[in-house]
Amino acid sequence: MIQRLIECVPNFSEGRDMNIIRQITDAATSVEGVKLLDVDPGATTNRTVVTFVGEPELVVEAAFRAVKKASELIDMRGHHGDHPRMGATDVCPLVPIAGVTMEECVEFARNLGKRIGEELGIPVFCYESAAFTPERRNLAVCRKGEYEALSKRFSEGEKPDFGPAVIDDFTAGTGATAVGARDFLVAINYNLNTTSTRRANSIAFDVREKGRKLREGDPITGKVVKDENGEVVWVPGTLKGCKAIGWFIEEYGIAQVSMNVTDINATPVHVAFDEVCDKAHARGIRVTGSEIVGLIPKRVLIDAGKYYLAKQNRSAGIPEEDIIKIAVKSMGLDDLKPFNAREKVVEYILEDMDKTPKLVNLTCRGFAEETSRESAAPGGGSISAYMGSLGAALGAMVANLSSHKRGWDGRCPEFSVWAEKGEDLMYQLLHLVDEDTCAFNKIMDAMSMPKKSDEEKAARAAAMEAATLYATQVPLRTMKTSYEVFDLVEEMAKEGNPNSVSDAGVGALAARSAVLGAFLNVKINAAGLKDRAVADELVAQATKIADEAVLRETQIIKIVNEKIG
Repeated sequence: MIQRLIECVPNFSEGRDMNIIRQITDAATSVEGVKLLDVDPGATTNRTVVTFVGEPELVVEAAFRAVKKASELIDMRGHHGDHPRMGATDVCPLVPIAGVTMEECVEFARNLGKRIGEELGIPVFCYESAAFTPERRNLAVCRKGEYEALSKRFSEGEKPDFGPAVIDDFTAGTGATAVGARDFLVAINYNLNTTSTRRANSIAFDVREKGRKLREGDPITGKVVKDENGEVVWVPGTLKGCKAIGWFIEEYGIAQVSMNVTDINATPVHVAFDEVCDKAHARGIRVTGSEIVGLIPKRVLIDAGKYYLAKQNRSAGIPEEDIIKIAVKSMGLDDLKPFNAREKVVEYILEDMDKTPKLVNLTCRGFAEETSRESAAPGGGSISAYMGSLGAALGAMVANLSSHKRGWDGRCPEFSVWAEKGEDLMYQLLHLVDEDTCAFNKIMDAMSMPKKSDEEKAARAAAMEAATLYATQVPLRTMKTSYEVFDLVEEMAKEGNPNSVSDAGVGALAARSAVLGAFLNVKINAAGLKDRAVADELVAQATKIADEAVLRETQIIKIVNEKIG
């Protein structure tokens, strides 16, 4: 069953006093089951971006407690910083991660906003997907005029979605909060070799979706053009789903273009980076690097790395770590300070928080030694999956060597596709290494269940059947995935670098061993199933794959031997 997870990324109007920041994050993590992923304070902006994840109901409770604590500790009447803001908790968006739809996330956000408004007495505007009106989807509309304009807005009849429409002694301290539901937002700052905020702003206006006001004559000082209805005419920027402003960062001594990419599907971060570079260059300015604020999904860096590898006519079928290194260097993410993907990528942080020992994290020697011990796991199923992963890795290696072979530059895209397929199969099979051991452990857990009463016996029998079925399905998945390796290594044996044809052959041998080894596990586990119809169907599928694997391996080895001569 997929775990239900959402992320919350509240921004608090305090970036200098770590004691206050710590009390706010402690309030959030006082909810058991909520994991704090990141705390990113900024002195110049006087703002801290906090990220935590967990099951939806727990995250909502954690967010409420953090907002409450911020309202007690932060007084907006004395707040100053470079970033737009309107409240002690300025924004509090919820982001679906796994097992939760955007529609569900909207309901969680609106319930959170209602609770903040009613129980804490803080004005709340719902934005992005949680907005009640189309115009309030835009955060800038909710925050127009910032904190200083709230009193005037309320006195003129504007109402928040929840909470009081008034600035009194209490709300003068808290300001207002925007609560929303949105997809991943990437906050990225582009470092410029200038100290000019005006020039940074000009670049920001060039690229942001909103663009700039149309003016007569001089684009900066000219008279603003209005349409027949008296509305300001805007010239759109070049990037969809992007908001940007320019500012000077005293702690770095440089100006930056600060950007929120609100739709990474419409505008991937690497596209935004290149566009900012182009617009800066046109103004005689150079982008020296960039800075990620908060956390990002892994695909942002993977997509960027593959994009820059393609521009270099190099294969993208390489390990994730290498792809991310290309992304970091290409966009200068380590320009101002070291960039550690393990601390910035959501998926990696969640992985590192999982303290369950993983076989795939062992050294080659450690894996062999662990297998040799008297415990039943890891066993043949995990070994089969690992052999399959090595077959896929060999196929990817031959594809990469072929893509970079002198004189074959025109074929790089062709071999890159095959290398990427090999990497994908390798990672799938590495996952199955631990999944097979996990399946075995489920059987052991079921066997240890009590069996004194009839009810306990029935529960134990049901758990045993479910665990045995799973333990049969996992090696069948290993067979199916390992069988896909044959397409890769056969193509590499035929078309790949002839100096590496033997490696393609070894890949075929590894894939065959993986399929046949996993087949043994399917049969032995299926024998323990009470539902014989299901067992027979699983064995029949496995038998067909095993027979075809033997034929494929024979064909590929014949090709290899002919090439070797």
